[in-house]
Amino acid sequence: MRSQTTTTITSDQNRHISLKELWQYRELIYFFSWRDIKVRYKQTVLGIGWAIIQPLLAAAIFTIFFNRVAKIPSGSAKIPYPVLAYLGMTFWNCFSGTLSTVSNSILSAQGVITKIYFPRLIPPLSATALGIIDFMFAIVIFFVLLIVYRIPPHPLGVIMLLPSLLLATVAALGAGLFFAALNVKYRDVRSALPFIIQIGFFVTPVVYPLTLIPQKYQTLAYLNPATGAIAGIKAAMFGDPINWIGILISWLATFVFLAFGLWYFRRTQDNFVDII
Repeated sequence: MRSQTTTTITSDQNRHISLKELWQYRELIYFFSWRDIKVRYKQTVLGIGWAIIQPLLAAAIFTIFFNRVAKIPSGSAKIPYPVLAYLGMTFWNCFSGTLSTVSNSILSAQGVITKIYFPRLIPPLSATALGIIDFMFAIVIFFVLLIVYRIPPHPLGVIMLLPSLLLATVAALGAGLFFAALNVKYRDVRSALPFIIQIGFFVTPVVYPLTLIPQKYQTLAYLNPATGAIAGIKAAMFGDPINWIGILISWLATFVFLAFGLWYFRRTQDNFVDII
């Protein structure tokens, strides 16, 4: 009588996130990035102009209601409120837009994910390109505003543009990876995320100075990486004192978000095809 044995075959190819494998699929990263950009601006009248109009209109509205009506100061006597509000909105739109796009990236790519294998980290990574492109166009208008208001930018502020952008983008990627994986299983995430982002806007010193937050809570505020990016670039751009300890806290929080996001994404990515 023959003995029967059961053999279980499992796949280990998706369990690890390999930089070498990501490099091998680098052309796919470009494809997804370019697809997101085309989908965003396809058949739009203003095209890339939306990246400029959104923060510009928001800064104008907040200037009227926050600065003129509610008398919220800019935090610096020498800098007009519209300039600081626009700078804050530019970085916040990059952070919130990237977070939203990354969070929905897996569902947006479900037609491809269910047909072929590729590293599942590629759609979230590619989704960060759209926020960066929008930022590049929007920041040009900020320097136009500096010329209009005759405000010379501080050299340190120009140097800190890219590090602040990197901080906002990496933080959004880390949090977005968690929401992207969660979004596959629980579609409520797509509805809840705009509400979460809205709350984040009001707890981040985007259109108000950090000094409005009580001194004893300002350190806690830097646990929000967007606070480090926005408050840091505002201070650096206009020569105000920079809270380097606060920015360090924001970077540490960003690494925690990224590590947790990668861990949860890697833990759940094997089931994407079955659930999606």
